[in-house]
Amino acid sequence: MASGFWELRPLLHLLLPLCVHWVAEEMTVSVLVDVVTNALCPGQSTCSEAIYISGLQQTVVGVFKMVVLPLLGQLADEYGRKPLLLITVSTTIVPFTLLACNQSKEFVYAYYVLRTISYIISQGSIFCIAVAYAADVVNESKRAAAFSWITGLFSASHVLGNVLARFLPEKYIFPVSIVLLIFVPVYMQFFLVETVESAPRKDQESSCLKKAVNFLDRRYKSMRDAALMVVSSPTLRGISFVSFFYELGMSGISAVLLFYLKAVFGFNKNQFSEILMMVGMGSIVSQILVLPLLNPFVGEKVILCVALLASIAYALFYGLAWASWVPYLSASFGVIYVLVKPSTYAIISKASGLNNQGKAQGFIAGVQSISSLLSPLAMSPLTSWFLSTDAPFNCKGFSIIVASICLMVSLCCACMLDAEENSTNDEREDIEEPLISHT
Repeated sequence: MASGFWELRPLLHLLLPLCVHWVAEEMTVSVLVDVVTNALCPGQSTCSEAIYISGLQQTVVGVFKMVVLPLLGQLADEYGRKPLLLITVSTTIVPFTLLACNQSKEFVYAYYVLRTISYIISQGSIFCIAVAYAADVVNESKRAAAFSWITGLFSASHVLGNVLARFLPEKYIFPVSIVLLIFVPVYMQFFLVETVESAPRKDQESSCLKKAVNFLDRRYKSMRDAALMVVSSPTLRGISFVSFFYELGMSGISAVLLFYLKAVFGFNKNQFSEILMMVGMGSIVSQILVLPLLNPFVGEKVILCVALLASIAYALFYGLAWASWVPYLSASFGVIYVLVKPSTYAIISKASGLNNQGKAQGFIAGVQSISSLLSPLAMSPLTSWFLSTDAPFNCKGFSIIVASICLMVSLCCACMLDAEENSTNDEREDIEEPLISHT
């Protein structure tokens, strides 16, 4: 435990504002379902329009994230972690401000537009850049533990966010969230230390057109090299498949789950908060204590496989839920499946060179974004169909059962994964350095 705290000391000014950011976002999750449903479908417990809009939002975000996530990872490697973090954490402020001002139908539509832009820039990228920052300052042998602490604090933030959502009056949730969100970039600006030293550029006196051409050329070469790095590494290639199918299943479930629970069991803000708090509290223990203790003995691959197995049980229990207590049982598996993320980060980090952390994490996050693009195309109409009176048979959670098949495929890919590849590939370590100074 003391060793874990010691490893986190260089990350203090990163993790403190990120925890505040996660708290601010999480405290709005449970109330958003009620706000959106009341605005779009007043007086109804089921809102197909809300499900379709959420699916459309996820699809649009997935389309753009395929390019934006790898790009942000590359820019974080070249221009530094701090400016990219400042940009990404600031994008949530305006969408939530809209709902704090007005929760009418028109404002909810405007919220979805701005929140979609926010998701494109920040969803996944904050974690990728934070993991790259941690890899800059934490020894390779301790990175799995450091990543588990980061995701554990993420879960702790979710618990605190759901506690606030559970006990704060609904009218105060968005104003409090906005105050916390504004605090985050201000704190980072003054206290976060940059870990990447940008190389001096030789095109400072060039014309704007030439700078634009050079920038696009560098981006193309950087993306090409990132793709080659992943494809040529058996470990990175394998973890890409694992991440793709895992995200395909879980993002689809996440997009419809709260609407499904509201429609089938009549859950509201309080039940949502209770489930999320239960998962969060268990996740803190599993990520901060269990993973660092087990990882030296069993390795990231075993932890990843066990976590994926738990995610399958999680999906099946939700899809087959026959009583209002079953979702609570299903949520308990979240205590284990949350280990998918830190173990994945650790495998990617070990398989990529120190100078390529942002590119590797960003590229595979881009692969995950393809899943986020594809899953709503099936999940949104399938969920709406089986929640309606026109369903071909009585299984309201059928779409979630279908999503569990993707998780099974991910588990099969993880079992075939070779996670023992040496992380230091001298031929790729400095692959981007010449690009930084090209004119």
